[in-house]
This record gives sequence, C-alpha cells and structure tokens, in this order.
Amino acid sequence: MKTTKMKVIAASFLVAGFFAVNLIFFQVDQTEYVVVTEFGKPVRAIKEPGLYWKLPDPVQSVRRYDNRVMVYLPNQTEFLTKDKKNIVTESYPVWNIKDPVLFMKTVRDTTGARDRLTDIISSELGVAFGQYDLSSLITTEESGMKLPEMMNRVTQVTNEKVEPYGMAVVDVRVKVLNFPEKNKLSVFQRMRAEREQIARKYRSEGAEEASKIRAETDKEKQVLLSQAREKAEIIKGEGDAQAIRIYANAYQKGPEFYEFIRSLEAYEKFIDEKTTTILPSDASIFKYFANNASAVTAEGGLSQNE
Repeated sequence: MKTTKMKVIAASFLVAGFFAVNLIFFQVDQTEYVVVTEFGKPVRAIKEPGLYWKLPDPVQSVRRYDNRVMVYLPNQTEFLTKDKKNIVTESYPVWNIKDPVLFMKTVRDTTGARDRLTDIISSELGVAFGQYDLSSLITTEESGMKLPEMMNRVTQVTNEKVEPYGMAVVDVRVKVLNFPEKNKLSVFQRMRAEREQIARKYRSEGAEEASKIRAETDKEKQVLLSQAREKAEIIKGEGDAQAIRIYANAYQKGPEFYEFIRSLEAYEKFIDEKTTTILPSDASIFKYFANNASAVTAEGGLSQNE
C-alpha cells in the first residue's frame, strides 16, 4: 500500500511540475517576437530566440507576433489623376513589425495593422495620383515613366506614418492599374478614334508623297524621251548625210549603174509577188536588158505582145 501511495504522489508531483514548467518557461522562435504582459499590460519584449521564463498565468502571459516581412493585398480602390482620369488601382505593401510593444499598444494585432495600412496607403495614393497625369504613369517611353518615382515617394511617406504604430513599410507597389468598367468602353472608343485619325494622316501623307514621286518620275521620263528624240534626230541626220555622200560618190563613179540601182530600189518598194504591172516597150527599165530582145516579160507582169 505504501509503495502504491508513493507512486501516486510521485506521479502527481511530476504532473504538477510539468504544468508548472509550462506555466513558467516558454520558448521564442527565430521567426517571432514575444511580448510578456502582466495583467494585460506589456512589461517586456523579447526579440531574440531562446528559452525564457515568466510568472505563471494569469499573472503574466505572452503574446506572439510574426517578425518576418509580410505582404498585404488591400481591395481595389478608385482614384483620380491630375488630368481628371479615373483609374482603379490594386496596390500591395510589404511590411513588418519593428517595435512589438508599441505595435501591441496601438493596433493590437495584424488585423488592426492591416486596417491602419489600408487607410494610410489609400490616402497617400490619392494624393500621389492627383499630382501626375495618366500619360506619365502608363507609357512606353522609359524617360517619361513616372510611376516608379511616385511609388517610391508613397513608400517613404507611408513608412514615416506607420512608425508610431511600431511598424515599418519596406515597399509599396502597384499590382493593377486599370480603368473603371464603366469607363472602359468610352476609353477604347476614344483610343480607336485617335488611331484612325493617325492612320488617315499617314495615308494622306503617303498619297501626297506618292504624287510627288509620280510627278518627278513623269518629269524625268519626259526629259529622257526628249533627250532620246534629240539624239535620234542627230543620228538620223548624220545617217542621211552619210547616205547622201555615198550616193554622190556612187553616182560620180558610175552614173548609169547608180541610176539602175536606184530604179530597182524604187520598183522594189511598190512591186511584190501579188502585183501585176503592164509597161510599154519603151519603159526605161527595159533599156538595161538586151536591145535585140523581141519580147520582155517583167517579173510578176505581162509580155510586150500582150
């Protein structure tokens, strides 16, 4: 009986000691901060990992906060730019807890921290968008892009405003930048009209340039044809002069032979295989044939007796 009682007492002490250890000692992970509170009021903050002790509950208790960098995605918000354009923006802040005691006193937990971040970032984005035209925030020209500059300014101001809440904002960036649904159709129609206007301008400029090119081409064509005709007339004149000299030399060397050749050339121009020619016996062409011929038949023609 005594042995059994001793075992029960020992087991009771062990259980009581186990609960006492759990009530007094606690572990801090490297991914968290711990705030020790006494009757609900913070008395110390632990930022380094390890094993620590406290008075048992309900005298002292611990509250744990994540010390890692967190990303929060607020709801989409509509803003107005400097040039009075409505845009819908979805931003995301990257933040962490800097002072756990101050964080606990001001916002209590991450839900309160997110609400505070939403209010501050929405306010700063509204001010920032009101200082820039939409064309400087959405553009394909790198030199004219002002969005990174604007968001760096928003990050700086937001970080300054969350310091009293024990937080630090590492970065604020825009995830979505779009037009409201009700404005998209009008925006697209305006963009289409602008593109059509630009297209008409390019087509008009192209037609004007084509007319200039055709006019220049026609002018060059006329100049080339004129030069070619002039050169052809010169060559023709030189050929005619050369032919005249040749004919003159031939006539001087053999007048009768020259006359014979010229006569043949003349007949060749108007007599072919379908031509029938009737010539008198004293025609000049017959004088080149034998004088004693009693009958002469011309090529393609009739006999003298006919």
